[in-house]
Amino acid sequence: MSEESLSNDNSQAAEKVRAFPHAPGVYLMKDAAGRVIYVGKAKDLRSRAGSYFLKAAAEDQRTRLLVKEIRDIDYIQTESEIDALLVESRLIKDILPKHNKDLRDDKTFPYLEITTRDEFPRIYVTREPRTRGTKLYGPFPNSGDLHAAISVMQKIFKFRTCTLDIHEADERWQWYRPCLLASINQCTAPCNRRISKEDYRKSIRRLQRFLDGNKKMLIGEMHRDMAQAAKDLRYEEAAELRDEIELLESLDQRGDLDIHVQPEAFHVDPQKGLVGLQKVLNLKTRPRTIEGIDIAHLGGMDTVASLVKFIDGYPFKPGYRRFKIRMTEGVDDFGSIHEVVARRFHRLDAEEETFPDILLIDGGRGQLNAALSAFESLQIEPPTVLSLAKREEEIYAPTLEEPLRLSRHSYALRLLQYVRDEAHRFAQYYHHMLRKKSTLGE
Repeated sequence: MSEESLSNDNSQAAEKVRAFPHAPGVYLMKDAAGRVIYVGKAKDLRSRAGSYFLKAAAEDQRTRLLVKEIRDIDYIQTESEIDALLVESRLIKDILPKHNKDLRDDKTFPYLEITTRDEFPRIYVTREPRTRGTKLYGPFPNSGDLHAAISVMQKIFKFRTCTLDIHEADERWQWYRPCLLASINQCTAPCNRRISKEDYRKSIRRLQRFLDGNKKMLIGEMHRDMAQAAKDLRYEEAAELRDEIELLESLDQRGDLDIHVQPEAFHVDPQKGLVGLQKVLNLKTRPRTIEGIDIAHLGGMDTVASLVKFIDGYPFKPGYRRFKIRMTEGVDDFGSIHEVVARRFHRLDAEEETFPDILLIDGGRGQLNAALSAFESLQIEPPTVLSLAKREEEIYAPTLEEPLRLSRHSYALRLLQYVRDEAHRFAQYYHHMLRKKSTLGE
């Protein structure tokens, strides 16, 4: 578009957006001189980019200055929203558009970091990136979207996100019990010596190729590796590669970040909440997994329970469970808690699955005792069990004679509140769904 054809308003850019596809991608907004002044990603390019040319965007304080400068707009279509997220990050880093200027602050926005010097590199999100021994990707504009993308990528590349210091030569790791991610096939469990250092690093290199934007080339290489593995009669390896290829090729169908988004517990790294819990509860190690349980009913009818799982301070949606209360009748929260805890941990124990580091019950001392009685009846050693009472936000624990009262600004309390509130939301949703079915006969 020539400078002469550029008008003094953004009407031509608005008209151009009408031809954008209803597809994921990245849009690039330009000023009168043709300079890129803003880069954004979209699940639907036409709808998202078009929203900037509505009256509300021109009046909104956050977008008003940007809208005034827009004279042209282009787009890059991608196969999925995750691809768009990665392209957006690379473009912002390379172009440094003026209206993305906040992203130049390394310690404000999140990065994806790979610990390349570890024998078994781990992947995690950080707001304080290190300068040595790691491979960085970012910064990313939205932490929730980044965690959602990692959740999707972990299903394909099965990398670890834990903080364990794993060494292949240390035979003691063969006796270590892997976490939940291994049991749902989202980690290859190097902590249990289920994968060699060489094979694990090969998978990490594939992840890096994907993050670098070389997905088509990566898929081609994986097809060749799969054919060679089959030729060498390494059928299990060939099958794993086939499954990974299928997941990558169908990423446009599973790359919707809204499905996998992991909202932030608070505006800072939730690791501070976990560190705070370790300190106030005098735990030997920093907790990593928290499960929360809540009960919902209406006058004792259609009683249900929810179980939510958090890993590293973020909701882990594949770990959510819901229960219909079967053996407890009427309004009996204590009995319902006893039942759901017994059912949950009897199964985990029977299947030799890993217990959460912390089990959080919504309620006070009575609810806590109901949960503890379930472990006693099963003759199972419980994890750290807590209850959180709503009115005064008091924390009850078996080791504390008096409830613990933390500052309302405490990161540890805020994390527990987040788990408790999410369990409550999930329980209420399930209860309302059952009530609707019974009332309307659906």
